Amino acid sequence: MEIAAVIVDVPTKQTDKAFDYLIPERWREVIQPGMRVVVPFGPRNIQGFVTEVKAESEFKQLREIIEPMDLEPVLNQELLELGNWLTENTLCFKIFAYQVMLPAALKAKYEKKVKLTKGVDVSNLPEGLKGYFENKGMLDWEEALKSGIVSLLQRETAKGHLEVIYAVKEKVKKKQVKYVRPLISQLELKEEMERLPGNAEKQKLVLSYFLEHEHAIELSKLVATVKTSTSTVKALIDKKLLTEFEMEVYRDPYENRTFERSQPLPLTDAQTTAIGPILNAIETEKHEVFLLYGVTGSGKTEIYLQSIQEVIEKGQEAIVLVPEISLTPQMVNRFKGRFGDLVAVLHSGLSAGEKYDEWRKIQRKEVKVVVGARSAIFAPFENLGIIIIDEEHETSYKQEEMPRYHAKDVAIERAKTYNCPVVLGSATPSLESFARAQKKVYHLLSLPTRMNNQTLPSVDIIDMREELREGNRSMFSRKLFEMLKDRIEKKQQTVLFLNKRGHSSFVMCRDCGYVVNCPNCEISLTYHRAGKQMKCHYCGYESYVPNVCPECTSEYIRYFGTGTQKVEDELGKILPEARVIRMDVDTTGRKGSHERLLKDFQDGKADILLGTQMIAKGLDFPNITLVGVLSADTMLHLQDFRSSEKTFQLLTQVSGRAGRHQLPGEVIIQTYTPEHYSIELAGKQDYDLFYQREMMVRKMHHYPPFYYLSLITVSHEQLLTVVNVTEQIVNYLRSQISNEAVVLGPAASPIPRINNRYRYQCLIKYKRETNLNAALKIVLDQHQKDAAKGLQVSIDLNPFILM
Repeated sequence: MEIAAVIVDVPTKQTDKAFDYLIPERWREVIQPGMRVVVPFGPRNIQGFVTEVKAESEFKQLREIIEPMDLEPVLNQELLELGNWLTENTLCFKIFAYQVMLPAALKAKYEKKVKLTKGVDVSNLPEGLKGYFENKGMLDWEEALKSGIVSLLQRETAKGHLEVIYAVKEKVKKKQVKYVRPLISQLELKEEMERLPGNAEKQKLVLSYFLEHEHAIELSKLVATVKTSTSTVKALIDKKLLTEFEMEVYRDPYENRTFERSQPLPLTDAQTTAIGPILNAIETEKHEVFLLYGVTGSGKTEIYLQSIQEVIEKGQEAIVLVPEISLTPQMVNRFKGRFGDLVAVLHSGLSAGEKYDEWRKIQRKEVKVVVGARSAIFAPFENLGIIIIDEEHETSYKQEEMPRYHAKDVAIERAKTYNCPVVLGSATPSLESFARAQKKVYHLLSLPTRMNNQTLPSVDIIDMREELREGNRSMFSRKLFEMLKDRIEKKQQTVLFLNKRGHSSFVMCRDCGYVVNCPNCEISLTYHRAGKQMKCHYCGYESYVPNVCPECTSEYIRYFGTGTQKVEDELGKILPEARVIRMDVDTTGRKGSHERLLKDFQDGKADILLGTQMIAKGLDFPNITLVGVLSADTMLHLQDFRSSEKTFQLLTQVSGRAGRHQLPGEVIIQTYTPEHYSIELAGKQDYDLFYQREMMVRKMHHYPPFYYLSLITVSHEQLLTVVNVTEQIVNYLRSQISNEAVVLGPAASPIPRINNRYRYQCLIKYKRETNLNAALKIVLDQHQKDAAKGLQVSIDLNPFILM
């Protein structure tokens, strides 16, 4: 008897364990751990993941698996075990842990087919299978199940003759392209060509092409090469001289781009010193976490590339994570240029189909390197030699919904399994990482100077209060305006940075102070000039802009705050000759627009690149000599203990865009709080002093890295329910943990209502609490049954956003 333990796709407390199913005789040798299967669960059939195959079960009455969904496991043994780790460390359900590892295309409704692998002939198949593949080279899964040939198919899949494809309904299909090849021999082709009448010029051209090239060609390419039409080719197909068939091709998001191959660059002394320990760890297969701390422009990427080269030469694989917003074409260029087709790229700009194809390249071992955003950490490699996380301080490495994992923790966990190094790179490491490096938990590697020993840009901090006192009401200080004019005259480029989108932050009545708020959330609406609309960035509510104040009917309704659109308008007024490219969520929404705008800027089609966070990282253009930060204060005053750290990191990153090549760079930072240490020290690019100052503040207020945090958020439509439940949770937790831990709350969340649901929270600060995880699990289990009544309790064990 063979039994499969299956995690079913029902995310509740009661079903968060493996259920045993009998494997029917016909699937005995087919089902393996890591495969998805269809199983009966109550009255319905659902998907599940097989976690193990065993000989016996403690239960007598077992239902049978209905059918397998895969011929090969979609999760390898290591990823299955990683699922257990994720469940423990993020308090999520197992099914969420497994689903987060797969591309979206494998999470939909499926139509499944088995097909001949590219380049394999039907004659290679055993007799029992030939008949199924002779005509169309493709077999419906339903038909395979009915015909009872699954174990035969599996054997041929193992040999590489067949493969399973998921034609996912509404989601993603394999990309098929029409090909044409001759049906008869070269000699017969020649004879047929001579028989054609004199006016069949175009048909003769097509046949003469196949006399020179025997292989199949894409129909569209043939038509273009011979300069003919598809009807000419169709006529030859009808005469049985040529045949047409479909072949699968990968959707390649970069098919229209050629990547110039680059060679490893000679390393500077500092780079050689830094790369030594990494190469040593790769060589000796030793798990170690390195923190590569190097100023902007110090050549971290070259160290990544040469370390990966070493890994590939050993026959191993590499994962490189970069923040979503710095997955710029430039970044992709560097890796594709060095490693060509051995690189798969995964990021949110790809369609579901493109992502699925890139994932399959990894699964089929056709690539050795994955470059991607957060979820690429789950790439299904089986022989990892290195994991690199660039800009390791970035908050986008933390997932904000279940499972609430941090990519850095997952990377370290996977690297332990493969005994390989993890490299964390940053010019402004997170305090937690730098503190670990100071304590020798991580191995610190430093790159203190820029490549070619260029100086860091000079930074000027402008006090905007002074500008106001002296009558300058513009959003540009006098110095920045002068320098903008100067750069345009010199034909040099400028980057202007503003940390928010939209035209103005909010709309307020100047007479009575009324601010237009969202009716569903306790937050002001943001004005977007494009459609003369006001939008809530939390629930999506939209409204028109009032002409008079709804409270006091005054006509003095004014826009406050500054958005990218408003800056663009202002630039148009004061520097009409400047050509401006604006980059924010509104202008880069369409596919490929991000890349196109940057390409235009690189080609010198604009003098000023104006944008939000997406331009702060990864840009490396030789002609940028000025960077202007319009308001350094936008993040400083958020209710977040990391706001000083985020401000310092962002200002340092933005400043690093200037003067990276031959021309020297200058930076202007405009602020209303020039005396704040994070702004002052970002101006000096003095991370070490910032680290000391910030660590004192963190220690005093019991924040990471001195304490761990857990955030519990409760939401419901009734305020009283929220307050009562949060109070019960707080009382219970206080009884379960030691006096060393601090429990703050219950308190209203910084945004107390979103989408008509009230929100309360409780924050726990602790050092070592062995009971805490168990207590938090009990809290989740207790309130699971209340979910039907609209109560939501969520727990984040390492919160990055306290809103």
